[in-house]
Amino acid sequence: MIDKLKNTTGVKLTLMIAGILWLKTVVISLVGFDLSIQSFLDIVLILTSSVGSLLFVTGLSFYFGKKVNKSILFALLFIGTGILYGDLLYYRFYIDFVTAPILFQFDNVGGLSASTVELMSPWDAFLFLDLFIVGWFLFKMKSTIFTVKKQTKRKYLAVSSLLIVLTICLGLIKSIHLFSESYDREQMVKSLGPLNYHLYDIALGINAPLQRLFVTESDAVASQKYLQQKDSERTDLFGVAKGKNVVLISMESTQNFVINQKVNGKEVTPFLNDLIKDSFYFSQVYDQTAQGKTSDAELMIDTGLYPLASGSVFVRRPENTYYSLPHILKEHKNYYAAAFHGNVRTFWNRDVMYDSLGYDKFFSKKDYKVTEENSINYGIKDIPFFQQSVKYLENLPEPYYAKFLTLTNHFPFLLEEEDTFIDQAETDEEVVNRYVTTVRYLDKSIEKFFKELKEEGIYKDTVFVLYGDHYGISEKYEKGLSELLGEEVNIANQTKHQQIPLIIHVPGQEGETITTQGGEIDIRATLLHLLGIKTESSYSFGHNLFTRDSDHPVVFRDGSFVSKDYVYKDNGCYDKEDGKTVNVQHCEPYFDVVRQELKLSDNIIFGDLLRFMVEE
Repeated sequence: MIDKLKNTTGVKLTLMIAGILWLKTVVISLVGFDLSIQSFLDIVLILTSSVGSLLFVTGLSFYFGKKVNKSILFALLFIGTGILYGDLLYYRFYIDFVTAPILFQFDNVGGLSASTVELMSPWDAFLFLDLFIVGWFLFKMKSTIFTVKKQTKRKYLAVSSLLIVLTICLGLIKSIHLFSESYDREQMVKSLGPLNYHLYDIALGINAPLQRLFVTESDAVASQKYLQQKDSERTDLFGVAKGKNVVLISMESTQNFVINQKVNGKEVTPFLNDLIKDSFYFSQVYDQTAQGKTSDAELMIDTGLYPLASGSVFVRRPENTYYSLPHILKEHKNYYAAAFHGNVRTFWNRDVMYDSLGYDKFFSKKDYKVTEENSINYGIKDIPFFQQSVKYLENLPEPYYAKFLTLTNHFPFLLEEEDTFIDQAETDEEVVNRYVTTVRYLDKSIEKFFKELKEEGIYKDTVFVLYGDHYGISEKYEKGLSELLGEEVNIANQTKHQQIPLIIHVPGQEGETITTQGGEIDIRATLLHLLGIKTESSYSFGHNLFTRDSDHPVVFRDGSFVSKDYVYKDNGCYDKEDGKTVNVQHCEPYFDVVRQELKLSDNIIFGDLLRFMVEE
């Protein structure tokens, strides 16, 4: 009887720890992650998907010994809680789930900084309270009662393994493309549970480097055929900027809603508002970045390829062969390519990636006078950044392609009083209130930059491309943004907030607003059209925004998309105008092209297929 009691006590203790982790997982999934519930099966999956894996993992405390190891059991509880909290913090801002590659790029997404503190909540303490109680309970109990028999171990392992298999089967019933569409991380987490998702993500990360070893030139054929089917229609604007220098400005975290927006009676972007009157202003261009954020935007503009679902191409595949915008401009017009960025050269691995993209010169932090007074948040402020860049720009060989990456308008949107040109907004969300001031500062910095370029005689012979690189206000702060804009929170407005401004200014050219919807991946083809460069063989998924088919979907990295009339998001189909749910059949005609483009782009990147297509 005593032996039996010892045996059952050890297992019960393990089940208790597994139960605690299961409860935390379910609560965080439903409350923290706010996973969408579209059917009863979704509820079943959220409640059951983590059970098998948690039982299996907590069983590690006794699989290799005669009794439960208290230290291992507590360590598993501690680590499990830590993983869940890390997932929660990451999700709060990015509305996404941590992947293995992004952990190796931790500093690139903010690391442990003011950004992290901004995401914490006093309620988070409740997630860790049980650690003290369970820790005290475990180490007070005598280890002699933790014995587990071999037969019990075998049964425990069999049951946990069976539950894992059942979880996978239910997930496939919910979505037959579950594993082929692993980029849809919400569906993965919902169907498999956070722990299984992380294990599968690690497996994908291990497998990815092997893909390049097993591909051949024949594997590049399918991608090449698809990429060469692009519409090459020309407009009267073809070549209107021929031979001009190109200055491209990446406007950090700038969303399109700030254009012509007023706060307390004052314009948030007065200079940009004036600039679009004499520019091509594309009012329905969407942020298509993934975990690589600014580096993803750079990738799409320079290469016309989609970003990776997990991590950044800049870090994971920096030494691939690319057919980039610098390469095309050199090949056709002998352009010189330079990049300007006020952070360290290694940030997002740019020092390596820029060589692969064909840049001749990279002006980074070491090339600027950076002091404590002229820096904030991620580095040198935008106004001194542009001021110090002018001297370098003047000495570049012409024609040139010069890319500028701004920094100041970055979460959590900090700004000193002397740099404030507009009062904060007055919503219930401080992040939204501060965002207004940093966007206004960015606008002022660009205004000053243009003024200096005109004074130095650079402006007239240059075409300017200004674009928002990715969102600044994530869905976590959607209520504050809706309050600012006087809108209700719904899918239609959330989708609209995903738009970023794209302004192409050709001095002397009349302004025009283009309402054709598109994405960042279309910027390259549009610019090349204005420069008078053919794009039929540019190996790009992008379309010229002047001729783009309005019903070709704008594809996002998680498999969601926007078509002419519908939005597909979180496995639901919605009317684009009012956000109301419609039958998924309305979205189904676009599924194949979305899957195909994402798959082909991944194949090109992971297999380094352009080495077979591009002539060295």
